[in-house]
Amino acid sequence: MLNDNLPALALFAFVTSVTPGPNNLMLLASGANFGFRASIPHLLGISSGVLILLVSVGLGLAELFSLWPWAEVAMKWIGAGYMLYLAWRIASASPPNGSAARAARPMRYIGAIAFQWVNPKLWLMALSVFSIYVPSSGNDFSLVLAVAALFSLINLPTISVWALGGAKLRHLLTEQRRVKVFNLSMAALLLATLWPMLR
Repeated sequence: MLNDNLPALALFAFVTSVTPGPNNLMLLASGANFGFRASIPHLLGISSGVLILLVSVGLGLAELFSLWPWAEVAMKWIGAGYMLYLAWRIASASPPNGSAARAARPMRYIGAIAFQWVNPKLWLMALSVFSIYVPSSGNDFSLVLAVAALFSLINLPTISVWALGGAKLRHLLTEQRRVKVFNLSMAALLLATLWPMLR
């Protein structure tokens, strides 16, 4: 069954990974403020988090929301609060060469993994995968792991484009005013991704 759905599943993984969302906007800002190399732990944390969350959803974690609807609501508001904090961090970041920039740092590997648990776009993607493309995964661990691994492998190079794009903007962000405009724009776009989740 997976072989029949593989092209559609791979395309879905690519489209959902490369399009704008909380992860990609944060990577764009990280690449611009800290450079591509410094953003690698963030990149690897996202792809690892995608793998872990997809395996968890594929093995039935999402069914807990049917049993405890309040848990889904709580997760949404915790995620919204954390995204507000991240937007504030982005908005208040200093120029790449500024003294405050040395004190700031990009998101770490473990932090990026943890963020996936409150990332609304990833939850919608994971639920779609196991309800549309692989609806009968059940407790077939090998099938769930194969699907999650495929997503993670497609995810890493596609999200890397965003961090690389941000790094290419660094030469334009040497003035305080430009950095402020860029970071405020990234923070506003990140907050805009909350709208579908909180409607």
